[in-house]
Amino acid sequence: MLVTVPSVNSAGHVVTQADDDDQVYFQRISTFNICEQIDPTCNTDIATNAETVWYYENKVDNTFRLVYSNSESENIGFVDISDPTNPIAIGEVPLGGEPTTVRVIGNYAVVGVNTSPDFVNPTGKLSIIDTRTQAIVREIELPGQPDAVDATSVTLVESNDYNGAYYIVVAIENERDEDLGDGAPPQAPPGFLNTWTIRTIDLANTEKVNETCLYPDDPEPEYVAINSANDKVVMSLQENNCFLIFDLQSGDIVKSFTFGAVDIASIDTTEDSCIKQNESLTSVLREPDGVAWVGDTGYFASANEGDLDGGSRGWTIIDPVQGSIIWDSGNALELEAVRVGHYPESRSENKGNEPENVFYSKFGNGKAYIFVLAERSNVVFVYDVTGENVFSPILLQTLPAGVGPEGVTVIPSLNLLIVADEVDNRDDKIRSSLTIYQLGPIATSAPVYPTLVSGPREGGAEGHIPFSALSGLASAAPFGLMDNDKSIKSMKNILYSIEDSYYKKSRIFTIDASSFPATVIGEKRIVDSTNVLNNCLTTFKNSNESENSEVDISSLINEDGKTVNIDPEGIAVSKNGGFWIVSEGRGTIGDEDRPIESPNLLLKTNEDGEIKQCILLPLGEGEWPSQFRFGFEGVAEDDNHVVVAVQRAWGDDPNPRLAIYNTDTDTWSYLFYPLDEPESQNGGWVGTGDIAPVGNGQFLVLERDNQGGPDAVIKRVYSIDLGDYSFEDGTTIEKTFFRDLIPDLKEGNGSVLEKVEGLAVTQSGKVYINTDNDGVDDSSGEQQFLNVGTYNGGGSITSNDDEDVEGTTTDNVNVDIDESSGSSSSGNAADSGDVDVDDSSSSGNAVSFEERTIVLIAIVSTLSAVFAVFTDN
Repeated sequence: MLVTVPSVNSAGHVVTQADDDDQVYFQRISTFNICEQIDPTCNTDIATNAETVWYYENKVDNTFRLVYSNSESENIGFVDISDPTNPIAIGEVPLGGEPTTVRVIGNYAVVGVNTSPDFVNPTGKLSIIDTRTQAIVREIELPGQPDAVDATSVTLVESNDYNGAYYIVVAIENERDEDLGDGAPPQAPPGFLNTWTIRTIDLANTEKVNETCLYPDDPEPEYVAINSANDKVVMSLQENNCFLIFDLQSGDIVKSFTFGAVDIASIDTTEDSCIKQNESLTSVLREPDGVAWVGDTGYFASANEGDLDGGSRGWTIIDPVQGSIIWDSGNALELEAVRVGHYPESRSENKGNEPENVFYSKFGNGKAYIFVLAERSNVVFVYDVTGENVFSPILLQTLPAGVGPEGVTVIPSLNLLIVADEVDNRDDKIRSSLTIYQLGPIATSAPVYPTLVSGPREGGAEGHIPFSALSGLASAAPFGLMDNDKSIKSMKNILYSIEDSYYKKSRIFTIDASSFPATVIGEKRIVDSTNVLNNCLTTFKNSNESENSEVDISSLINEDGKTVNIDPEGIAVSKNGGFWIVSEGRGTIGDEDRPIESPNLLLKTNEDGEIKQCILLPLGEGEWPSQFRFGFEGVAEDDNHVVVAVQRAWGDDPNPRLAIYNTDTDTWSYLFYPLDEPESQNGGWVGTGDIAPVGNGQFLVLERDNQGGPDAVIKRVYSIDLGDYSFEDGTTIEKTFFRDLIPDLKEGNGSVLEKVEGLAVTQSGKVYINTDNDGVDDSSGEQQFLNVGTYNGGGSITSNDDEDVEGTTTDNVNVDIDESSGSSSSGNAADSGDVDVDDSSSSGNAVSFEERTIVLIAIVSTLSAVFAVFTDN
């Protein structure tokens, strides 16, 4: 029977969040790119894929190391984290098949390997690798294609009181062909659970599976997890929307139950290039993916990713004894993803943030946490489930990850959390990585990420203000301008930004930077209420510049007659009120493959975002070349001059132009801006990103290359002086180096972000930058809104290193962390890492690890064969 259960948060209730008191947070301390195994600088196009990760202790020097599965390259890789802030590649082991999951027990990495030639003939093996020599010491044939693997808790392995067998559990998934028919089960052959003696537990058409699972002919196991008592296994069957509980010793199914369905309100279910959390879904199957036991509570947690027909966009804590739900996150992850700018609009009609995995661990500070990995939002939601909090988990923080966070482990004794990010595409500036975070030890009022969040939307009905794909940046009180306007002084911490063409119904954002993190406190639509833009576009269509034009005015101005779908790339405040906004043109004159879909536009709006002026370049006249697709990128006002930065050179121009519009004479002039040459190992190009006024004809100009991660080199700010604007057209302006932003972008210990697209200087001289996250589409979604220093005039800057951000506690609060009390339980495994026990230190009735009975549940082979694997030196 399928039961529909209303979500705890079905009415849009925001999940309980941590209070503002100083406390210990997780902080990202390093990022290891898997391509470093191939080339130390990652100068390679070879794709990698870190899907799962585990850890172990190197007994020679008592340091820790990581091992991860790389399905793309069909190997596992090893990483030295003696210094977790500087992980080092130390080798790979080819497996002759696709590794699905890696776990460590004793000195051995245990890897499920898919060797299937096709979906109809699934095969697999369990590879055993000695971590000391990185050599394969045994391979055991599995009766099908493995997916998740779990191993006995390391706590039990090291316990002097435990004399039972250790278990390795493998879920044989035999995954379906999603392109076959409608992709739904059943598809032969069915999956089953498998255990080491070889004990094969066939799930297909067993009584309990028949009672509770949707496709009993094709169970298709997804994740498995062994509990802390080493006597139960929970298995998720995602497409079947059910769970099975096994007795670990007998292999019997002792419990099965459906996961039911849920109603979800206040979410976005339409992919219309606008984020609006005012829609709902009913009777959505949860379809569990990753599972983890919640310590010794007897409960387990599930990440409800969905795959076939469901996906409830959240996570749940379940009581397996009663087969009941203890707590469900409802729409909380969706709301939080919007609040931190990580919501993937392109997944609204699918599974939203898409929670992929969960992991439980207790750390040395006495706190217990559950980590929820969101595969499409590319974040890790951190929940406090200490004590009674298990009945109402507290959202502590949201951590940035790479693209596609999938695998996770912790090292409690080092207070480390490690996440494997699987997506790799150099062309998209994405490298598969291991992200390493550390808890504390300094308590603060806020974690270092996110650097920008949003406040509630007006009325609060739709949660927080959605923001993403931010481009230009402007100070409400620009440095060196409007200094005598007393009303402006109250705006000293206010900045403005815009969203680019990734979204429709273009908006202007108001940002309050008076405290950390900065907060988006307002939004306003750019509107064409009086047809100013409409008339401007009509003029362009009728010009001789439209010979290969496909400008569709109806696609740029919406049916409501007001909102617009332009490409805002730069914004500036006007001394006369309102804003200057530049919209980048789309298309290149004369290029049939890139027809003109919109021209470059200089727009003047009032304070409410209503377009009052639309100004076109004098294209095709005199010295002005025809439009090239890399157009208007930044804008700044200086008295009666509006300076527009063009991103790259057009036509035969030697450099991009600074196009200068005189508001008194309604005429254009121009300078050439000399860009730096590309310096990246991956080539690419360099263009302008934004321009910020600093008074008296002086400006700061942002330059960036089109590279990210280890390929990024140029993210720089230069100063220029246009004097009294008496230059001749075509003059090349001189520039002075001002600041290298690469160190600023590396301070967060993640990948260097490609698109630094906003630059502003406030009246007090604070220099801010922001990055464009491309709407979390082929992007990690990470956004950096940073105060990189203080402008002192004359081209000098004071570092921000020793300055406190107003509103942020930075005093050191000592936190005692007892490194001996940590324990962990994985999303599809219990504890981890070092499971070697020094025989000489054993006492009483203790039995050494090498003497233990190891039982493989693939539940797989004979006990004697498996035991030999772990005793053969």
